[in-house]
Amino acid sequence: MTDVLTGGQIRTRFRALDDFLLAHQDLWRPRPFTHRQLPWEQQHPELAAWLRSLSLAEAEAAHNHPEQLHAPAPFPQLAAESAALSLVGHLPSEMLTPVPARMNVDVPGRKWQQIEAFASALQFQRKPEHWLDWCAGKGHLGRRLAHGGQTLTCLEYNPDLVAAGAELSQRLGIEATHQQQDVMAADTRSLLNTHHTPIALHACGDLHVQLIRLASDAQCTQIAIAPCCYNRINARDYQALSRDAQASALKLSLEDLGLPLSETVTAGARVRRQRDASMARRLGFDLLQRQLRGVDEYLSTPSLPVSWLEKSFADYCRDLAALKELPDAGQQDWSALEAAGWQRLAQVRNLELVRGLFRRPLELWLVLDRALYLQERGYSARLGLFCDSQVTPRNLLLLAERS
Repeated sequence: MTDVLTGGQIRTRFRALDDFLLAHQDLWRPRPFTHRQLPWEQQHPELAAWLRSLSLAEAEAAHNHPEQLHAPAPFPQLAAESAALSLVGHLPSEMLTPVPARMNVDVPGRKWQQIEAFASALQFQRKPEHWLDWCAGKGHLGRRLAHGGQTLTCLEYNPDLVAAGAELSQRLGIEATHQQQDVMAADTRSLLNTHHTPIALHACGDLHVQLIRLASDAQCTQIAIAPCCYNRINARDYQALSRDAQASALKLSLEDLGLPLSETVTAGARVRRQRDASMARRLGFDLLQRQLRGVDEYLSTPSLPVSWLEKSFADYCRDLAALKELPDAGQQDWSALEAAGWQRLAQVRNLELVRGLFRRPLELWLVLDRALYLQERGYSARLGLFCDSQVTPRNLLLLAERS
């Protein structure tokens, strides 16, 4: 059975991950989408040729479990090392007291599964007195936990969600304070104190880092955080929290921080089709823009409305070229260019499988940085899984407790 990470295991695993990520950064930093040829392809020509020969469907099939792919060296060795370094056990869970069906009446099924799993993994030495639901939305998580009779405060920025949450709590008979609050504002500090147990299920980037800082400053007795969206930060690159991460030679850009989030398990077929069509068109346009500019490098383009997919490919390219103030495209073999975009999409997706081996190691490095920081602030920390990845790929839960 794989263990939950605690105590000295946290630093040991962090350092092993740090070595692994540093040693192989030439494989996971360059993005196939922006490079026609990746720098590592010269070192590993057999692996590159093999991946480039696979279809889009084969890439899709391997996406969530690239480590299971029977690819040429050094892929199997990297996959084995990645899998070993990514092993984390499930946190022990306890049976929750069932709640009336009306508690989850307007919560999507998968979200309610996440809430139930998160709530059942919150085992602390002392029973929490007062839950503080951070970036609470309508407060569904907080209400699920406060159903046992504890008090609840929900902090949320969106006034519509605050009002809807307050109405729900009143209707369900839960004692809760729903407060509109920008948690990044200076006055948030005054809202936390030692008897609070702050909880955050998928608060993005800066939002959950702010909670870690403020809750540890306030010496909250317990903290529970399932982090998400590590790239949603205001800084231009990653700001390490712990002394170990600050001392590391690994410096992460916003683009690097997006890697752990590239795993998808929830997109429906229609969304996937739209995503594929959009990416294939962008890759076809990328070939055109290199030709029009006479510069063989990627040109970033803005997010486009889905309605752009209804244009002919020729109009799509002409309009995007005009938007980027490029020379007129003139006469082109549009069908050949569009087909080349789809061919590149298959190659990009398959080459991405190499980066996929580093998704979880990088995510774990980031979450362990948070755990180490809390240990430095006098907390005992535990890191484990609170649900299977099919429920959410962001299934790491960090629990911290002051002794």
